[in-house]
Amino acid sequence: MEKALTGRNYAILGGTSGLGLSAARALVAAGARVGICGRSEETLNQALKELGGNAVGYAGDATDSQTSVRLIEKVVDAFGELHGLYHVAGGSGRSKGDGPLHELTDEGWRFTIDQNLSSLIFSNRAAVRQFLAQGTGGAVLNMGSVLGFSPSPGYFASHGYAAAKSAIIGFTKSIASCYARHDIRANVIAPALVETPMSERARENADIMDFVRRKQPLDGGRIGVPEDLDAAVVFLLGPESRFVTGQVLAVDGGWSVTEGQTN
Repeated sequence: MEKALTGRNYAILGGTSGLGLSAARALVAAGARVGICGRSEETLNQALKELGGNAVGYAGDATDSQTSVRLIEKVVDAFGELHGLYHVAGGSGRSKGDGPLHELTDEGWRFTIDQNLSSLIFSNRAAVRQFLAQGTGGAVLNMGSVLGFSPSPGYFASHGYAAAKSAIIGFTKSIASCYARHDIRANVIAPALVETPMSERARENADIMDFVRRKQPLDGGRIGVPEDLDAAVVFLLGPESRFVTGQVLAVDGGWSVTEGQTN
């Protein structure tokens, strides 16, 4: 039996670890071929070894506008054309000065916006240009966060990060509207707290994890794992979602519909 994504090719910015690598595994398992990108050559090579012959890769910084261009070129050269882009790359700017607005530094703001928004705009631009050149349409899936629309001031007041993730929603809806006539779709997936390197600060704090158990009450009240997003990623990048664009799907364990008070 043919798999759901057989013959389809995807680029993943931030695809060498965590949420991106988990998605790459799921896409390959569904029959797709993928191009993955991360900063570290070592991590990239480990991921490529795991994914096998259905993957190519490029080591580069997603905040460099040419990184996504080169990754997409790799996919097209290896597999023929591009069917979709998943932008996962991004992360916390706390170590650079992100935080509550009155503490937010200029460096923290610029770093956080570059990591989470500029890099995404660069990759989306490269993908849309490729789709238009092919004349085939295509799918864009952007990594958002529940903090872009469901704030949590007690433990997660990183206002630069929230601004970037909120902007991703507006940007994605705008390009979805603009390029729908070209059969180019764009959607956002928005997780809550997931077990990744970025969430280490929260996972090591007993008070925060107690809060998370109330804020994400599904499945016993737990932190998410990357695999929780995989089915949604395969759906939103694949042909079964061909009539879906400009949407935000929260995969958040209930975060956005609960209170989870800190006291």
